[in-house]
Amino acid sequence: MPMIRLTAPTGALTEQARATIQRDLAAVLLRWEGAPDTAFFRAQAWSYLAELPAGAQTTAEDDAPRFLVEVTVPEGALSERRKAGLVEEATQTVLSAAGLAPDDALRVWVLVHEQPDGTWGAGGSVVRHADIVALAKGQQTDA
Repeated sequence: MPMIRLTAPTGALTEQARATIQRDLAAVLLRWEGAPDTAFFRAQAWSYLAELPAGAQTTAEDDAPRFLVEVTVPEGALSERRKAGLVEEATQTVLSAAGLAPDDALRVWVLVHEQPDGTWGAGGSVVRHADIVALAKGQQTDA
């Protein structure tokens, strides 16, 4: 049950990208998590876009837009290889959405937060990583 949040300055994304970036990033996250491509799992991949008002983001050097992608997954859901792939693809997705070149990759930071087992709740119950794995094994790809 992953969650992904993109924080970006208002106006930093193209209008077309603004309309699709949340689903694009959620799909990237599910792919690297290894979740089945089913309606159930797609519905559980929550994606947020937080746009900052003008002037709310800067660096000590300049005001060029920077992007923060925060990913929250159950602890153990991503191997080191999967984390690396997720970081790379999420970065490329954001660069494309903002109309930026690969040389601008340092303007995108991806933070992976692993939620310790037993500390994630949904539907009024604690959800454990083993529960999610068991559920995934019972699902078939429907796309």
